[in-house]
Amino acid sequence: MQQLIAEFLEKYGVQSSIAEPLGTLITFALLLVVSWILFKVSRTVIRAIFKKIIRTTKNQFDDKLLKNKFPKFVSYFVPLLFLYYLVPNLNWSIEFFSVLLQRVTAILLILTGLYTVRSLLRSISDHLRTLPAFKDKPLDSYIQVVMIIMWLFGIIALFSVLTGKNVNTLIAALGAISAVLLFVFKDTILGFVASVQITVNDTVRIGDWITMKNQYADGDVIKITLSSVIVQNFDKTYTSIPTYKLVSDSFVNWRGMEESSGRRIKRSILIKVSSVKFLTDKDVKNLRNLHLFGEFIENRQKEVAAYNQKLGIPTDDLINGRNLTNIGTFRYYIQYYLKSRRDVNQKMTLMCRQLAQTPKGIPIEVYAFSSDKIWVNYESIMSDLFDHIYASVKYFDLECYEDSFTH
Repeated sequence: MQQLIAEFLEKYGVQSSIAEPLGTLITFALLLVVSWILFKVSRTVIRAIFKKIIRTTKNQFDDKLLKNKFPKFVSYFVPLLFLYYLVPNLNWSIEFFSVLLQRVTAILLILTGLYTVRSLLRSISDHLRTLPAFKDKPLDSYIQVVMIIMWLFGIIALFSVLTGKNVNTLIAALGAISAVLLFVFKDTILGFVASVQITVNDTVRIGDWITMKNQYADGDVIKITLSSVIVQNFDKTYTSIPTYKLVSDSFVNWRGMEESSGRRIKRSILIKVSSVKFLTDKDVKNLRNLHLFGEFIENRQKEVAAYNQKLGIPTDDLINGRNLTNIGTFRYYIQYYLKSRRDVNQKMTLMCRQLAQTPKGIPIEVYAFSSDKIWVNYESIMSDLFDHIYASVKYFDLECYEDSFTH
């Protein structure tokens, strides 16, 4: 073609030394124009086909393909393949120009192929996320693995095109530097292995609330990729955790609580040891007036009196006989109070227990589960419980521990 253009230019007075390179440039320009026209036509036709398919099908996968520009990338193949197969068949006057144009076209074909595959994988990922079975799975990790492999082969192909070397030679050279590649892609390999373990063991899903103190993470998992897990903390900040850390380090996943029928309340109050005492008849009489607790006090007092009478122990001998204590009675009172609350789950573990003494007093711990698991409501329920408990302490002649400061 460029020879015909050169002859045409010479016919109209252009020198032959100028006509040949000028003919080559005009040929190149014509090829670019034809390629551009082919691209426009192919893109229009392919987009029209996809839009028609979208209108006639209920499947959302084709919508994802259009969203991720899959038709656009496919339309690039038409002009590129046109150039790739036509350029070698033209008798170029400048051989270097022919080789350069063919190699550039090959490079563009490789890059277009990689971006087309990426668009397809993203469309598959977006479609799978709409399905309940895959909504909380780390799909991004697997897509990244496939893309890393594709880019690896793509880079080998690009080097082959640029250097003119055989692909097998480059793969053999790649094997020789595999140790270096393993070092460079160490985090990626660890991340891939961790992603597989996380998926198989079902330790973390998208949407899980996790706590990882050494990574300053306390919030919901919003994304799991090959290299990192993104957590949106409750203060609306974001924490990026290396994926392999979720296998090598410890963390708390609150999914079990969210899937259960209650959220745990586990908190203690500290009672001063010096305020602990046996209850006198007067104290017992006062406690009988408690609405929730009167029947229990009466039954327990009868049990104590029968025991002491059997052993012949006077009722006023508090130390030798069996008698109620204010701290023990207070502990039972809290348990009765917990059983009276509708916002405390009565089907799960419910108790009030005494723990080992500390330098700051005797811990009386509430261990129960709220019926409402929503954070705001849970905190309100727990606060209401302990408001009542703290206010009840004085009715049992007990005192809570407080630090005293000398100013």
